[in-house]
Amino acid sequence: MRILVISDKEAGIKLARYLEKQMPAAPKGFFYKMLRKKNIVLNGKKAEGIERLKSGDEVTLFLSEETIEKFQGTEGERAGDSDLGQGMPDYEKIAPDFSVVYEDSHILIVNKPAGLLSQKAKKEDISLVEHIYAYLLRKQEITGEELKTFHPGICNRLDRNTSGLVIAGKTLGGLQEMNALLKERAIDKYYLTLVSGKMEHKFRAEGYLKKDRSHNRASISSVPLEGADYICTEYEPEAYGNGMTLVRAKLITGKSHQIRAQLQSLGYPVLGDGKYGDGKVNKNMRRFSVSHHLLHAYEIRFPALTGNLAGLSEKTVNAPLPKEFESIVKKFFPEARIG
Repeated sequence: MRILVISDKEAGIKLARYLEKQMPAAPKGFFYKMLRKKNIVLNGKKAEGIERLKSGDEVTLFLSEETIEKFQGTEGERAGDSDLGQGMPDYEKIAPDFSVVYEDSHILIVNKPAGLLSQKAKKEDISLVEHIYAYLLRKQEITGEELKTFHPGICNRLDRNTSGLVIAGKTLGGLQEMNALLKERAIDKYYLTLVSGKMEHKFRAEGYLKKDRSHNRASISSVPLEGADYICTEYEPEAYGNGMTLVRAKLITGKSHQIRAQLQSLGYPVLGDGKYGDGKVNKNMRRFSVSHHLLHAYEIRFPALTGNLAGLSEKTVNAPLPKEFESIVKKFFPEARIG
């Protein structure tokens, strides 16, 4: 017999899914059979498997240790589709490469540097997700055992060379509520960027974005196209000088490459952007040590919130500009309103 106690981080997961993560090598249908026979019970009572677990719940396995260990499988099998298991990184050797701008028991908001992937593109990648695991393990806010059944996850993603605010859920409840909030577009997200040319007034830009995944490039259309997503962004010029405009962008929709591809289509390519930018202008930007596009997710404004997200209720969270971006702003736009 073994008794498993549900932690705060695991709260919200369905019982059957929790059991599958505990014993991924078990045959299909095994858990439902054991639940029917009361060989697995929840808080001492018969369960169906569809129950959502709460912190402190007890799952009792009336199974032999031999059976449990057999169905736990190898390290790789225990990992399933996670980042753990065979080939898992040595988290003790990962020095978290981000700064924390907000943290409570459910949510972590970090300032991601340019150059760091939000999530793995290849199995061997070390992304922001792995850096977050390392950070929470070092703080002893999660254990390797808990990572078998719950993985802290990011709620929004930034392109590799886009810096700024990324929200992560430290508990399942926090992750689910934040994802729902983002899906409802209840959060205001603002970016700062430097573009080539003079943008003279605030405006809202709409269109349709179609991604060419083979080349990881997006194109913008003013009319609907098959396979294209509707996009909408509000742009506001903050300052102009030396042939460039400091622009504040508010995302209404959020699609990969949305701001960069849309600004290029509008005639305002983002400075330093090797994919959508102006090559001649970018070459000139090297004197400022610019090696990537200057786009920074700098502000998130939250509405009134309750539950697991109560700590963020009506808060505004900001991320400082990267040094190379900040140095250009201070040099050419010292009076710019960026906070």
